[in-house]
Amino acid sequence: MKARKVPMRKDVLTNEMVPKRLLVRIVRNKEGEVSVDATGKKPGRGAYVGLDPQAVKQAASAHTLDKILKVKLSAEFYQELYDYVDHQKARLDLFGELGKKH
Repeated sequence: MKARKVPMRKDVLTNEMVPKRLLVRIVRNKEGEVSVDATGKKPGRGAYVGLDPQAVKQAASAHTLDKILKVKLSAEFYQELYDYVDHQKARLDLFGELGKKH
């Protein structure tokens, strides 16, 4: 059986290419609203962030995502993103490859 191609995306915080399933998508819509895209299908300008809570904290202090998405983000958004990334990382650590879709 032929091996499937793994979709890769660039983590905007570390500039590394990572499998898409190990990233969180953040999207800015036409109205300029930014949100965490759990489904990966929301319309708008997207950016991918890895499952590294420390990188999210550093991004919050340097306002990295503000520059990438060209919008002013609140501290509450960065906290929401941190909580989401931390939760997803904990799930990955707990379930590992079991949560992988085939």
